[in-house]
Parts: sequence; C-alpha cells; structure tokens
Amino acid sequence: MQNNKQEHYDLIVIGGGPSGYAAAMRALDFNKKVLLIEKKRIGGAGVYDGVLTSKTLWELSQKTSSIREMIPEYKVNFQDITKILNEAVFERKTQMTVHLNLLQKQQPDKYYYEKGEASFIDKHTVLIKKEDASERVVSANFILIATGSRPRYLPHITIDEQIILTSDGIKNLTSLPSSLVVLGAGVIGCEFATIFSNFGQTKVYLIDKADRILPFEDEDVADIVSDSLQKQGAVIHHCASLKRMEIKNGKVEYELEYKDGKSEIITVDKALISVGRVPNIEGLKLENAGVKLNERGSIWDDDTQTNISTIFVAGDVTTEMALVNVGEREARHAVVRMFGPTVKPLTYQNISTIMFLNPEVASVGMSEQDCKKKGIAHKVVKLDYSTNSRAIAMRKTKGFFKIIVTNDNGMRILGMRVVGEHASTAIQAVAYLIHTNQGIRELADMMHPHPSIIEGIQECLRMLLGKSIYKPYVFKDKLKCYICENDVCTPIESLV
Repeated sequence: MQNNKQEHYDLIVIGGGPSGYAAAMRALDFNKKVLLIEKKRIGGAGVYDGVLTSKTLWELSQKTSSIREMIPEYKVNFQDITKILNEAVFERKTQMTVHLNLLQKQQPDKYYYEKGEASFIDKHTVLIKKEDASERVVSANFILIATGSRPRYLPHITIDEQIILTSDGIKNLTSLPSSLVVLGAGVIGCEFATIFSNFGQTKVYLIDKADRILPFEDEDVADIVSDSLQKQGAVIHHCASLKRMEIKNGKVEYELEYKDGKSEIITVDKALISVGRVPNIEGLKLENAGVKLNERGSIWDDDTQTNISTIFVAGDVTTEMALVNVGEREARHAVVRMFGPTVKPLTYQNISTIMFLNPEVASVGMSEQDCKKKGIAHKVVKLDYSTNSRAIAMRKTKGFFKIIVTNDNGMRILGMRVVGEHASTAIQAVAYLIHTNQGIRELADMMHPHPSIIEGIQECLRMLLGKSIYKPYVFKDKLKCYICENDVCTPIESLV
C-alpha cells in the first residue's frame, strides 16, 4: 500500500548512526525542518556492533588483566561480561531514543523520524519502504547520506557469525573461546587480539601478512604492542598468507604459507575476520540521483559534497576514515555548508585517534614514517614512560612519548604518538597546537597538573628547547632527540 501524500523537508538524513544523528541535530540549530530515516536501529554500528561494544569489552579486559597481575589464577565469568556489555548498549540506546522522542514532542513541526529503508527516486526525492510493506515518498532541498559501513567478507571464507565471525558476530559468543585466530593485523584486529588475550582464557593467534603488525604506524609503536601481545601468550604469524580457512567438526581449521615456503595447519575454536569495512550503499539506488562512486566503490565526495550539489555524504559510508569522531564532524560540517555561512574545508591533519591496545596508543598528525615518505626534514624527541611520575605511581611504566616537529627554530608540531597507560589523556593539547599551527613554547611553559601523564609531553618539549629536567646526555636510554633529513637520522649533539 502506498501513501501518496508527499511531505517536503529542508533536509533528509538517510542513516541514524553517529553521523546521521549529528547531522539532524545540527540542522535543528539552523531552525530547519528535518527528517531522519533509519533502516534498523538508532545509533547504528557505533552503538550495537562497533565502538561502544568493543571499547566496553576492552575496558573490562583491561580490568581483568590488572586483577590477573595480582591473582594469576583469576578467571572472569563471561556471563557477567555479557551483562555489563548489554547494560552499556541499553544505556546509550535509551539515552538516544528518549532524546529523539522528546525532540519530536517539543519540536513537532521541525524534527521527524521514520523507520524504514530509503532509496532515491531523483536528486530531491526519496522513497521509504516500511516493515509493514507500506511506502512513503518524501522530498527535500538537501539530502545527506550517512548509511555507515559493515565488515568486509572474503569470498573464499564462509562466515557464519557463530564459529567464523566478524566484529558483528562477537555478540553471539556465549563463552570465551579456548582459542581464537584473528585474520587482519590492523587496528580492529589488534584490538580484538588484545581484548581476548587480556581475559587470559583464550589462546590468541594473529595472522599478519606483513613483516609487522600495524604497518601504517611507526615501527617502535608496533613493536611495543607486538611484544605485549606475545607476553600475554598470543602467537603472531608474521609474513603469513592464508591459503584456506574452513569449519571442520565445529572448529576452525586454517592453513598458512610463509614467505620462506613453509606451511602450517592449525585448529582453533573460533576465528575473527578483520579485513576492513565496505560502505552500505546497496538499495539506495544512487543511480536515480546521479550520485557517482569513487575507485574504491565508496561515494565520491569533495569536502562532504557529492557530485550532485544538493546531496552530501558523511561517515563510514565514504570509508575514507571510519571513525565516529570523524563521521560526526563531517556530518556537522556538511549541514553548515548547506545552511550556514561559508566555512573552510575540513582538514584531517589534526585528527586525534586512540587505539585500544595493550598498552593504549594515542596519535595525532604525522608519524615518523609519514615524514620520511614525504621527504620532510624533522626533529624527533622521545621520552620513556618510566620517567613519568604518574606512570610510576600506576606501576605502568611500559611505553613512551614521541613528538615530531619541523626542523627549524619554530619547531611547529607535525605529529605525536603516545604509547602507554592513559595515553589518550595527553593528546588533545598537542592536537590543538597542530590545528592552530603553533610552536611548542607555550605548552612547554604551562603549569601542568602533577602527577599526570601530560607532564611527559611537557618534558619532551623542554628537551627540544634544551631545558629538560632529565638530561638526555645522562639518561641516553630513556631520552632521545634526533634530526631526520634525507633518510638519515642523527642525534642532536647539543642535547646528547
């Protein structure tokens, strides 16, 4: 049955995940009439199968790991873990749902929500198919696509989300597996390898086709994460190609081939496939609106605007950078481009990211290997966590601070990596300096709280300025400062 009444809006948002939700809320700031369409559940993967669930698991696994340091025989009850995980999802889901319901009551002429599957009729018109088979046609001045992404499947592996899983299937586990293989040594794969090894009841195997895990990061970052995983009992298959993976007798059998020609067959309880994500664009009928795709099969965009001037895109559906904070920022930016004053294009140079590993990794800006690839002369200062009072107090001295600056007197910050406990607490001040194109002196001279992790950042900056408390020429194993130019790195003699 079709409802022929066509309603017109200022903005239609397709997708109710973090990006779509943020876009709808930002449009209300401009007093616009907004329709938010969501196919399944408000919150999307960010609440149910993504960031919230995985990071809740990580937090619980970190607490478990800390307990095991004092009580090695301690075993967590997985039913308790599942209960806490479900509570976290319920809390966030309820918060978002109640918020939207109250908005509908308080602004009935501005905010509208429709559950259903959206597809384009043309560049201004959308068809909504509802669960009861009814249909509704709506139109808008602008349309934002924020339909997110899903885990990538591999054609030669049968993924049943029970024995061979993606991140979407983690919720199907009823107990901690005694053994687990993770295919994919990027951030998500390493995060889940960390989580299960932290709980201490799962033998973890990680398949890494490269020479080292986290190949997009600097080697010193990857090495400390790799060492930690191995100390937790994980096995990392370096330089390994997966020949096959299949379910046999309720378990997973996989065969590897190494660069030296050797092969190996291993059987485990479960497998987790983590080889990237693909955009949710099927069923949108983008061709009806003339929306083009890029070479990766994602929606093409220029600063959130597609090739159709009235259609914008934000979040994971572009698969450019699948991060909640990026998707929300893109969505808000897109809405300002539609209804607000002229704004500068988005910049992705100062994005702060956290990798929930063991130890935690926080990053912003360029890495050392980025600078070397681009031929940028730079200075690097590196400080061991063992010199930081807060890290000593927490008995968590594994890690380091590393700041990369321009090789000139201005010493403008290019990037930073912090590896260690509470690493994420130290990142934002430096991100601000990168965003505002400032040097390091202001942050170096501030009075930071004591004891705090951010004091490590301050000491790094003092080293660059030649006025550190710990002198690098004394603690050469814990404090390093060097210049890299033309692929050659040399210590800064005035400091060492």
